[in-house]
Amino acid sequence: MRNTPHFLMTDPAEVKRLIRENPWATIVSNTANGLVASHYPVILEETDGDTISIVSHVGRPDEKLHELGEHEVMVIIAGPHGYISPGWYHDEKSGFVPTWNHVTAHLYGVPQLLSEAENFDVLDKLVDHFEERMPNPISLDIDEQAARRIALGTVGLRLVVTRFDARAKLSQNKPPEVVDRIIDELQAGEQYSNPDLAREMRHVHGHATD
Repeated sequence: MRNTPHFLMTDPAEVKRLIRENPWATIVSNTANGLVASHYPVILEETDGDTISIVSHVGRPDEKLHELGEHEVMVIIAGPHGYISPGWYHDEKSGFVPTWNHVTAHLYGVPQLLSEAENFDVLDKLVDHFEERMPNPISLDIDEQAARRIALGTVGLRLVVTRFDARAKLSQNKPPEVVDRIIDELQAGEQYSNPDLAREMRHVHGHATD
């Protein structure tokens, strides 16, 4: 990503929060046959300290297309993002050029391929994680034998992040009154309403959150 020091997100705890709240990831590999990208849900493993570890799975033959385990991959986590109109600035000093606010993290590491048993455990956790808010959660336990047969078409992976490059570009370079107007427009404006992005802006600017 572009080198923008004032938008850098360096706190591993904030990167963990981003993954927790935005589990749809893009996996990018630079393989012997060129660049390969795939999209899968991930789960953050709740590790101590600054260690960031995620688990996921890919559908066969993506593990071969990505050459998983043979080299470093990049996993992109995209949080809330959206258009910011200069018409919201009401301030000539803040400029007239539009921009796009976003929260994004690039995670790097060499994936570890999981055993069949570990992969099924990850799939089980993925389903439970996303089903828990449903009124009648579905579980792989409903028909574990069938679920295990289906799981054979997938390969589990764990990525312990060795480095990351993250940005929270959320109008930190604008005056407080302009930030407030942007948040108001994102929260309840008619043209570009984006409450999730408004919430991220309140978070980074130290405003009270909903």
